[in-house]
Amino acid sequence: MNALSKTIAAGFAAALLSTTAPASVAAQDVAVRGGQVWTMGPAGVIEDGVVVIEDGRITAVGRAADIAIPQGMEVLEAPVVTPGLVDAHSTVGLTGYLNQFDDQDQLDGSDPVQPHLRAIDAYNPHDRLVQWVRELGVTTLHTGHGPGALVSGQTMVVKTRGNTVDAALVQDGTMIAANLGAWALDRDSAPGTRAKQMSMLRQALTAARGNATDDEVSDLVRRAFVQVIEGDTPLMITANRMQDMQSALRLAEEFGITVVLDGAADSHLMLDELREAGVSVILHPTMARNEGELENAAFTTASVLAEAGIPFALQSGYEAYVPKTRVVLWEAGFAAGNGLAPQDALASITIDAARVIGMDSRIGSLEVGKDGDVAMFDGDPFEFTSHAIGVVIEGEVVSRAVR
Repeated sequence: MNALSKTIAAGFAAALLSTTAPASVAAQDVAVRGGQVWTMGPAGVIEDGVVVIEDGRITAVGRAADIAIPQGMEVLEAPVVTPGLVDAHSTVGLTGYLNQFDDQDQLDGSDPVQPHLRAIDAYNPHDRLVQWVRELGVTTLHTGHGPGALVSGQTMVVKTRGNTVDAALVQDGTMIAANLGAWALDRDSAPGTRAKQMSMLRQALTAARGNATDDEVSDLVRRAFVQVIEGDTPLMITANRMQDMQSALRLAEEFGITVVLDGAADSHLMLDELREAGVSVILHPTMARNEGELENAAFTTASVLAEAGIPFALQSGYEAYVPKTRVVLWEAGFAAGNGLAPQDALASITIDAARVIGMDSRIGSLEVGKDGDVAMFDGDPFEFTSHAIGVVIEGEVVSRAVR
C-alpha cells in the first residue's frame, strides 16, 4: 500500500467538494470521485477513479475517464476514497456517550446467561456516539451486548444512519455474545470459576441440542441456543487468556458449532491451534490497555495474525469510561504503524471485517452491486494529520464534516 502514502493526485482539493444536485435527483444517487480510490476488491487502487451509486447500490467503479456519470447527479470529490469503514465488534448505540444509568444498556446483570436479550430492543440510533463514529468514516457497526456476563445477549449489524433502529438495521441476531475469563466471573455467585463457566455453557448447549429438531421450543433462552446448535447463529466468545481461548475452541469442537473468537490477546501464543481450528478472530483494539486479562495484548498482534494467515478484523470493543468507544480508523492506523501492512490494516476495518461478521456480499469493498457506502479523506487515512471529510451510506450523504 505504498501508493497510499504518496503525494495525492494533483487537481483535487484538500476538502470535500460537491456540485449541487437538482431536486429531481434521488437522495440515494451520487457519484464519488477520488484522486485514489481504494476499492478493497479485485480492482485494487484506481488512480483518478469514480464510484457511481444509484438507488443506494454501486452501479459503476473505474477510472473517471471511462465512467459516464449520469447527468444531473451530485458529484463529490476527495483526494482519497475508501469503502465505508466496518467496526467488527462494538457496543455503540447501547452504551451512550453520557455514561449515565439511563443510557447504559450493554449489560443486564440480573442473570449470567441471557442469550435471548436482543440488541435491537436497546439500540439508540440518535446517541451522539453513533454520529461521532459515522463522521469518522464508520458506516457499519456490528454492535450489541458487551462483556461482564457469561452470556450477555445478542448482537446485530446496523448502518450508522436512520431515524429508527428499523431504518438502521441490516441484520438482527447476528451473533450471541459469550464471555470467558475474569470479566464474567462472580465470586459470590455463579459462575465463580472458569470450570463453572464452561459447565454452564455445556449445560445450555446440551439442553438446546436435545430440542434442536423441536419446532415448538418455547423457552427463549433454549431457542437462542438452538440457533447456535443448528449453525444459524455463531457464538462470539470474548476470551483473552490462552486457557480461555483453548476452552472456546474445545467447546466449538465438542458441539460442532461456529465460534468467533473475540479479544484474543494471547492469540500469538497459539497460532497453530487457531489455524487448525479455522476460526475467525475479532482482535482486541490495538491500543487497548495491556492489564489484567489483556496483559499480553500487543501493538504487533495484528501483524502476527496477518503473517500467520489467520482471518481477523479489528474492533472498537467496549470501554467502561467516557467516551465509551474507540474508533477503528485509529486502531487500524496504530496497527499499521506497528508492523501490519497498510493495505492489511485497511482490510481489517473494511472487507476483512465484513467477512468476519458475514456481511461481505453487501459491504466492505467498492464493487458493483454492493451497498453504496463510501468514506472520503483529505490524505492517507492512517496519517495523524489527515481528516475524514465526507461519508456516504447507501448513496445518502450523511456527513460533510471535517473530522
